[in-house]
Amino acid sequence: MVTCYDFWSARILNTSDVDTLLVGDSLAMVMHGYESTLHATVDMMTSHIAAVRRGAPEKFIVGDMPFLSVRKGLQPAMDAVMQLMQAGSDCVKIEGAQGQLEIMAHIVQSGVPVMGHLGLTPQSVAAFGGHKVQGRNEDDALRMIDTAKQLQEAGCFALVLECVPSRLGEEITRALAIPTIGIGAGDGTDGQVLVLQDLLGMNAEFKPKFLRHYADGFATLQGAVNQYHADVASAAFPGVEERY
Repeated sequence: MVTCYDFWSARILNTSDVDTLLVGDSLAMVMHGYESTLHATVDMMTSHIAAVRRGAPEKFIVGDMPFLSVRKGLQPAMDAVMQLMQAGSDCVKIEGAQGQLEIMAHIVQSGVPVMGHLGLTPQSVAAFGGHKVQGRNEDDALRMIDTAKQLQEAGCFALVLECVPSRLGEEITRALAIPTIGIGAGDGTDGQVLVLQDLLGMNAEFKPKFLRHYADGFATLQGAVNQYHADVASAAFPGVEERY
């Protein structure tokens, strides 16, 4: 799974071997420049999901339910689900479990696939005291395994595990019948997810332990634009072949 936010990158990913595209609420940070995912709204998510669907009509698209959209009660939650699905999402992803298992089960029973998300859930980062690995001690690990089983029982078809010890990621995966997708959860999960801009190296300064850069995208794009500028300044562009 790769996180994708817009039409042009979705067009590229639509031709790739990647199975699933996640329109994550991290778009508030990556695309809009906010400091956290808390600034993502249902309307913001809907707009980006629609753009990704137009660019990637052949891919399975996961849409994030943004901050507090599930916690406002059943009716507001279902209204948000409807917007995301009508925009082009194939399912919704919901962070956490406590206090919302019934609503998640209702969404599933309404015919909407739900992907769960445990571990470091960015919408709750303030409660965690920052971006920290979750489930390090035995009690927290056992609690997370139990919660994962509850999400499966509620009807989740898959589960994202973010920033948990590799051993715990593997234990949760073994304990569930549904697939797990890890990000900073080791190689024992069934799949992996990274943000497209992160794996392309668009921010060289952002290099958490779990991330691998597959390109130096920042330098590549910067170099291309600087070469264009130099060609214009020297009158090398447009050349004869680029003129009418």
